[in-house]
Amino acid sequence: MKNTDVMKSNGPDGHHVMLTAQDFAALGAQNLAFVRKVEDEGGAAQWAIFSADGTPIGMAPSRDVAFAAVRQHDLEPLSVH
Repeated sequence: MKNTDVMKSNGPDGHHVMLTAQDFAALGAQNLAFVRKVEDEGGAAQWAIFSADGTPIGMAPSRDVAFAAVRQHDLEPLSVH
């Protein structure tokens, strides 16, 4: 399983079904951006911004700035822990 894969437990035969990043994006997630705290090479905290398919799309110095930047581009920010 890749980082961008999502599990769905309601497959037609009762087994888990794997959804790809593209499948997830097709479900309306194209309007979402995920924000996650990361450390840069020097160990300083930064906030990474990712599209719904996991593509990195930006960095910000704080969570508030990251959320503001996401909203400024008409996306809905979500935190990832």
